[in-house]
Amino acid sequence: MPGIDLVTASNLIANIGDIRRFANPNKLAKYVGIAPVKFSSAGKGKEQMSEQGRRELNGVFYMLALQQIQLSKCSKTPRNYILYEYYKRKLAENKSKTHALMCVMRRLVNIIYGMMKNKTEYRMEYLSKK
Repeated sequence: MPGIDLVTASNLIANIGDIRRFANPNKLAKYVGIAPVKFSSAGKGKEQMSEQGRRELNGVFYMLALQQIQLSKCSKTPRNYILYEYYKRKLAENKSKTHALMCVMRRLVNIIYGMMKNKTEYRMEYLSKK
C-alpha cells in the first residue's frame, strides 16, 4: 500500500499481533481506539471518539491516514485517490477535518484488516476522472 514502508508495516504487525483474535474489523477498530463510544445519561447523549485503545497503534493509523490523503508537491495529485475522494466527500457532508480524517482512519482499519486476514496485498483501483 502506498505510504506503508517496512517500519510502518512491522509496527502494525507488532502492535496488532495475530489478526485471527479479532472476529471482524469493528473489533480491531475498538482495539485501536477509532470506534466511537456512546456517552449518555438518561437517554440523552452523543457518540465521541474513544480515548481508550492502543494509543501507539492509533498514532500509526493517524499518520497513515494523513499520508494517504496528502497531495504531492509537484503534481498536486493525492497518494491514494480513492481515500482522498472519500475524505473530500466527508468534508462535503459538513464533517470537520478531524472527523473526516477519523473516517479515513476507520476505512484504513477495514483495509488493513482484510489485507492481514486474507494475506493479500493492496491493489488500488485507478479511476478515470470524468
